[in-house]
Amino acid sequence: MRKFLALAALLITSIAAINFSACNSNKTEPVANNKEDSLKKVLERGEYLAVHVAACVHCHSKRDFSKFSGPVIPGSEGGGGSSFDQRFGLPGIIYGRNITPDQETGIGSWTDADILRAVTQGISKNGDTLFPLMPYANFNHMAKEDLLDIIAYIRTLKPIKNKVPPRQLMVPIAMVYPGPALQKNIDGNVRPPATDPLKYGAYLTTFADCGTCHSPLTPKGPDLSRMYAGGYTFNEGTFKVNSANITPDSATGIGTWTEERFLNKFTPYREEKNYNFNPGTQNTMMPLSELAGMKDEDLKAIYAYLHSLNPISNKVEKYPK
Repeated sequence: MRKFLALAALLITSIAAINFSACNSNKTEPVANNKEDSLKKVLERGEYLAVHVAACVHCHSKRDFSKFSGPVIPGSEGGGGSSFDQRFGLPGIIYGRNITPDQETGIGSWTDADILRAVTQGISKNGDTLFPLMPYANFNHMAKEDLLDIIAYIRTLKPIKNKVPPRQLMVPIAMVYPGPALQKNIDGNVRPPATDPLKYGAYLTTFADCGTCHSPLTPKGPDLSRMYAGGYTFNEGTFKVNSANITPDSATGIGTWTEERFLNKFTPYREEKNYNFNPGTQNTMMPLSELAGMKDEDLKAIYAYLHSLNPISNKVEKYPK
């Protein structure tokens, strides 16, 4: 059980309410246009975060691992059903929930407050406690305006009727719920300015939950003293891969990487031809086809933040036997 308590601890490591009122200015444009422009910006920001940063869509959809990086299968967006089990060091089987607006099997009947509580407190509409594989401990520290933008975007997904099986855990959820560490009120959370690359990069790295996948998992749980040092083993069945050391260690991490090299890890996958092939056993769990959609300046901020970390020597064999 200590393993799973440590997992929960690792996971503990936004958008003022949408404003559709017209701006008080001397412009002669109709008020409706201002509302439409505001809604468009909210949905664009929500889609950007949900698809390319927070990875909501890739966890809550079906992925095609016959292609490099397992891109989301078109038509399955938000429908849930992907399983996460002991192969990933989890205490049982957990399924990505259906987050489409379907009234019966999705979250169509949930209010914004219901969704916000689930993603920041880990409590569902019916009062069920969510397993912290859902990184609500991270989202608990995100700006409310960003979270509300994501919620607005999710509501635009096509409703999918898909009843996801219940989870099957081998430990009581109370053993892994990081309740005391969660803020009860997130209204004071602020998104750092993009002009401060270290703080903004830390914000984006937390939003993307990089720390969970890029930290070693030991028999006693994730090694919190070696966060970002890589070595978490993912066994998809058709391939097995270890996460990379992304600390600035020169020998075993990304210490010698230039900003350009870091960006080139992502940007090629903005073109479908670069991931639309079967890599066999040389695949990755990292959803590069979605993360590639991050803006260059956001990737640069993440690079700046990662290079500010303490270097950790940890040589990782990418594809273990």
